[in-house]
Amino acid sequence: MSIWVAIIIAAVVGFGISALLGLVVIPWLHKLKYGQTILDIGPAWHKSKQGTPTMGGILFIAGTVISVVLTALIYHLSGGNLKESGDLLGSDTVLIWAGVFLALGQAVVGFADDYIKVVKKRNLGLTAIQKTLGQIIVGFGYLLSLYLSHNTWTYIPFVGKWDMAESFYGIFFWIIGIIIVYGFSNAVNLTDGIDGLCGSVTMVTAVSLLVMAMLERFAGMSIYAAALAGACAGYLIWNHYPAKVFMGDTGSLFLGGAVIALAFGIHCPFILFIIGLVYICETGSVMIQVSYYKLTKKPDENGNLVGKRIFKMTPIHHHFEMSGWKENKIVAVFSTVAVIAGAAGVLLMYFGCYNFFAAA
Repeated sequence: MSIWVAIIIAAVVGFGISALLGLVVIPWLHKLKYGQTILDIGPAWHKSKQGTPTMGGILFIAGTVISVVLTALIYHLSGGNLKESGDLLGSDTVLIWAGVFLALGQAVVGFADDYIKVVKKRNLGLTAIQKTLGQIIVGFGYLLSLYLSHNTWTYIPFVGKWDMAESFYGIFFWIIGIIIVYGFSNAVNLTDGIDGLCGSVTMVTAVSLLVMAMLERFAGMSIYAAALAGACAGYLIWNHYPAKVFMGDTGSLFLGGAVIALAFGIHCPFILFIIGLVYICETGSVMIQVSYYKLTKKPDENGNLVGKRIFKMTPIHHHFEMSGWKENKIVAVFSTVAVIAGAAGVLLMYFGCYNFFAAA
């Protein structure tokens, strides 16, 4: 089977499962009364979304995972090599299966958070410590699988190949790995705030990673990326404005884990700092806002400490909302930024690492 056929199958299966599941899952979530609680700290007009079913990430989680497993097996059994070794369980393909479990592990943490919010009626869900601990445990398990399978090296565009485990007794691998896994999973989570935004941006990012995986001639990662992009597209049928379902932390943390796994899978996690520009801006806006507010705190006429704000509201997509932008416009603009960032990442990988790909 041609890799192009496998990619098309992965995308179509991911799209089909995600889109069709909406016909069953959304009514089921309505029946269970798994509706989203809209907090008062958000834009006032978001109150109209109160009760919209959450945990809709189930749609693209099922679409992605089933598509990856099914397509990878079919491709392998038809004589295709998921990597040059052609070993379905070899060190190269650990990147595929460990990557799927990273995304699922993050989704479990997100599900616990959603479950507490929706079923237990605790609006804040898991505490910050509980959520952080869960994400770090999942991230450590993923990094351990990379370490044991000798997948600790990365491409540095225009510089060369660097094995992070060989520097300072491997401490760089663990520190950098946890920062990327924890930081970007939360960055993707913060991007989920308006209808269609996180799904659209992640679909674009997945396509960029698909092109990079093809440059590296890694069929397994190409299949994973295609499945993720297709599943996101299927989900957007139900999540575009006005959304009939929200992904919840169950979905957004899964997407974060999947994007991270793909970046590590193509042996260039640092490319996330380019193709993940939208995610970085969302997180950066929150960090800047909080820091500036704390630094400018002064007593008001009532003696209460009050600080200044740079943005009208964060994450930054809410700033544009508060400035009068419609949700569809924000999604279109942010997705366009993701396309440009993705193209820049692809070009950097092509010109900066092409010789390594050719020799792989």
